[in-house]
Amino acid sequence: MYLGLDLGTSGVKAMLMDGEQRIIGSASGALDVDRPHPGWSEQDPADWIRAAEEAIARLRETHAQALAAVRGIGLSGQMHGATLLDEGDAVLRPCILWNDTRSFREAAALDGDPQFRALTGNIVFPGFTAPKLAWVRENEPEIFARVRWVLLPKDYLRLWLTGEHMSEMSDSAGTSWLETGKRKWSASLLAATHLEERQMPELVEGTDAAGTLRPELAARWGMGPGVVIAGGAGDNAASACGMGTVGEGQAFVSLGTSGVLFAANASYLPNPESAVHAFCHALPNTWHQMGVILSATDALNWHSGVTGRSAAELTSELGESLKAPGSVTFLPYLSGERTPHNDAAIRGVFAGLGHESSRAVLTQAVLEGVSFAIRDSLEALRAAGTKLKRVTAIGGGSRSRYWLSSIATALNLPVDLPADGDFGAAFGAARLGLIAATGADPAAVCTAPETAETIAPEASLVPAYEDAYQRYRRLYPAIKEAAL
Repeated sequence: MYLGLDLGTSGVKAMLMDGEQRIIGSASGALDVDRPHPGWSEQDPADWIRAAEEAIARLRETHAQALAAVRGIGLSGQMHGATLLDEGDAVLRPCILWNDTRSFREAAALDGDPQFRALTGNIVFPGFTAPKLAWVRENEPEIFARVRWVLLPKDYLRLWLTGEHMSEMSDSAGTSWLETGKRKWSASLLAATHLEERQMPELVEGTDAAGTLRPELAARWGMGPGVVIAGGAGDNAASACGMGTVGEGQAFVSLGTSGVLFAANASYLPNPESAVHAFCHALPNTWHQMGVILSATDALNWHSGVTGRSAAELTSELGESLKAPGSVTFLPYLSGERTPHNDAAIRGVFAGLGHESSRAVLTQAVLEGVSFAIRDSLEALRAAGTKLKRVTAIGGGSRSRYWLSSIATALNLPVDLPADGDFGAAFGAARLGLIAATGADPAAVCTAPETAETIAPEASLVPAYEDAYQRYRRLYPAIKEAAL
């Protein structure tokens, strides 16, 4: 048996699978986020341990015999969090999370130093780890002076599980301290934030063994000795392992609260100018790119709140057959935008409204706006050298046939729907636990699920979609100038 532990923002999920990768059971422990000031987002690392203990205890209630057979544990987690420890591994302050924006000034200052983009392949975003440490140095100098270790959230769980200070490449690539192409810490980037490499965890690949489970925990959970803990992965890379998106040209689009276009790469292909994330993958000698849009299903949920109709009601009004884009265009920048604009201040807009603009017309524009935002990410990935022939759709928005058809036509790529199953980060983490414990071939383990159905682009509407996309592209500079 193999266990995947995924430390998310709202909870810790534990998933148990057997050697044939059949899911045996899963359980969760809940987490809350503290927001003591506007723009702040924090969690107490002790709550991560509590939630993990709760999840494993619930699994043990129903699957004690299977849990006793665990040979490997993989870790996945929310990225970018700054978990600060002193010499004795005591937590110095609450962890500053990925969605905390307090360090926007520090991020801009670091991004103005050319070596950050040159070495990391990425813009320094406020959510990344390095600007958070710059903020702590400026605003909490007494804490900064005591920092002995900086760990990412899942790696704090590893410290609890194994006693080891270790991390892996995919999560560490989101710190702004990793030389992404060479897969190693950069002494010069650390020095730019007044830190040293000795304050960073040891780096391994996500498929490597990264410690063994402490005997007292193994005894408490009814496990045997020598349970291997894998390096693991950041949450998106772990999801990619669960989806089998690990080889050159493989990609998925995730329609969740935010939207992600994730592509696996056999080489390092940075393009920071388009706000594309270029990170190490969880597998050796593999990288990945991500285009991220901040409002995907969130845009439809906003429209739902305004109209007083559920998302399902709104999309059902459109019917099954894809329609040509109308005169209304929607920019889904409700909380700013990441790819390709890196613009936290921009906001969304409806353009082209007329007396004839019904609720259904606005719904259609919202779905198309998100589809075009994902097309922006595709163009940014193409500019960095990525060639895609198809994508797989996951996430809550993928339940809408109309939306999938819109995305396929906007991208002019077929969109595959996987067969039913849970292929998320916890499953990917369990796969990494299996590889680390057995030495299995990562490519043979991280296979793609069967395709239940493929949504092809609506060929007759591709030209109309292209025209509408170009209109969409022209709107951003116009509203950007108006907002200045």
